[in-house]
Amino acid sequence: MAGHGGAWKVAFADFMTAMMALFLVLWISAQDKKILIATSQYFKNPFNSPLDKSAGVMPFNNKTTSSTSSSDGAKSNNSKQIETVFLNTVAADFFKLLHLEENLAEKPIDIQVTSDGLRVTLFDRSKQPLFKKDSAEFTEWGLYSMQSLAWMIERHHFRVTIDGHTRQPAEEKTGNYTEWELSADRANAARRSLVHYAVESQYVERVTGYGGSRPLDGEKPDAESNERITLSLTLTAKSAKKLPTAPTPLTPGSNAAGPPPAPLGEKHPPL
Repeated sequence: MAGHGGAWKVAFADFMTAMMALFLVLWISAQDKKILIATSQYFKNPFNSPLDKSAGVMPFNNKTTSSTSSSDGAKSNNSKQIETVFLNTVAADFFKLLHLEENLAEKPIDIQVTSDGLRVTLFDRSKQPLFKKDSAEFTEWGLYSMQSLAWMIERHHFRVTIDGHTRQPAEEKTGNYTEWELSADRANAARRSLVHYAVESQYVERVTGYGGSRPLDGEKPDAESNERITLSLTLTAKSAKKLPTAPTPLTPGSNAAGPPPAPLGEKHPPL
């Protein structure tokens, strides 16, 4: 009997160890997020743990800074992915609204996703003109496109800059009205149209006419594709509020700002 008298001490020691482990788990669980991250990092990679530069005290500040930076970087990447998905969805919805295919060889509208929004280019092509010949007056197609674009901008609270471009003329015009005036007038016509249909004027940041000084990459200066209006749409704080949730497709029957666009052939409200 005397030889078995110490068995209870082993059982008691195991019990105390278990209680201490439980206490540590409960204590760590009650700490703030930074300490939890540092502790988690230690157990994930103990060979690079912060203990190698300390004397029994975890240097939470150094490790937490690194962990927080990693966490912030992950959040930033996630936010960028959400933005990209959101912008691609907006672009796809706009093409659907205008009944256009995105893979057309000579599409009348091109949309590119940029680092902070969208770049929308509306081409003035002979087969589907945006403006009446040599003027800043929109065609029916031009009005329809601008009306749809205005509601998209207003719905998603984009900021807008508008650039007007023309092709370089075969010969220099001698009058007071040149391609410079024409490109500026067309850009201003786009601004008036956006404001008329839906966009608040304070969301338009800049209107510029470049004449034929900025042809498209890979195009000749006198190419038809250089007859265009480019709108740069930038995300705002109001836009950001929509990012965590999937955007609702923009359709003619949707609850956008104003009535749905009138089909081609029907009369549009005058500017």
